[in-house]
Amino acid sequence: MKSILIIDDDSRNIFALKAVVRAKGYSCFTATSAEEGLSILNNHNNEIGIILMDMMMHDMDGYEAISVIRKDDGIAEIPIVAVTAQAMVGDREKCLEAGADAYLSKPVNVDALMEILTDYIKNDA
Repeated sequence: MKSILIIDDDSRNIFALKAVVRAKGYSCFTATSAEEGLSILNNHNNEIGIILMDMMMHDMDGYEAISVIRKDDGIAEIPIVAVTAQAMVGDREKCLEAGADAYLSKPVNVDALMEILTDYIKNDA
């Protein structure tokens, strides 16, 4: 089974997401910045099955990071879930238009997260 890459500049969010996905049997990589996440993607792209991307980070935000990922042939096809505290009307659409495959608002609904992971991560990898 492929791993999950969690990119979030808040270590508490990483801790919580990591605990949930590991409890469900998934392995994961974590990054506290988009730049670190891109580095992990470039070094482990064959191991990563999905990215959980915080959209509001310092330096490079999730929108910029998604744009970089989608332009890189080696990693462009990896599914990205926008995970954000932005839950206003239109925020979901903005994330999807930016290139995210799915959207989750914070606090993350664990059942919704598991449904997305089941849809995107293939057990035959």
